[in-house]
Amino acid sequence: MKLSKRLHQIEQMVASDYAHIWDCCCDHGFLGTALLSRQSTSQIHFVDIVPELMTELDGKLQRLYSDSATSWKTHCLDVAKLPLEQYAGKQLIIIAGVGGDLIVQFIEAIHQKHPNLNIDFLLCPVHHQFTLRQKLIDLDYSLKDESLIEEKQHFYEVILVSTEANDSEPVSPVGHKIWRSTSIEQSHVIEKYLNKKLNHYYRIQQGKNANVEHIIEAYRAITL
Repeated sequence: MKLSKRLHQIEQMVASDYAHIWDCCCDHGFLGTALLSRQSTSQIHFVDIVPELMTELDGKLQRLYSDSATSWKTHCLDVAKLPLEQYAGKQLIIIAGVGGDLIVQFIEAIHQKHPNLNIDFLLCPVHHQFTLRQKLIDLDYSLKDESLIEEKQHFYEVILVSTEANDSEPVSPVGHKIWRSTSIEQSHVIEKYLNKKLNHYYRIQQGKNANVEHIIEAYRAITL
């Protein structure tokens, strides 16, 4: 099955040097299946908390990938309870399709349970990007890559970070690389996204229910 633009971008940002890749909140498993089709040495773990989805997905994988049963595994569990300690080697956790506030909860739980594990996270929140980025900064995670895409009039930030301090740049509260354009089309996407973010926080500011002046100033400081 052809991946959506969002899932395709996430798939393109997955390197081939992971021993284990966790496709969390995997839904019907489209992303993990695309990663399986690469025929790499990574074991793909499909994770979702909905039993019916995982039963259906497990049956599908049994039919399509019965000859490579050791290269995948399904898990019906909460993302906060990933059994990472049971697996050796470099691990990537992909969390997409949920809000940044929920991703923060998952990351905090994983960090508390595995404080010394070297993990990469590939994250694509549907909203609350600023909240998520602040948590990544608080945890002192390093940025490996990030991108911005538009799909069906929705915008998505895809953020690849590592728990390991390295020579990569720090995570920015509002993003850095996502504001760099490589084409006229991407310039239009970037401009629309920046305007959308500013307008969103202007509305919150007018409601006077939250102090978001620091967020507005951070987005205003972006130069295109």
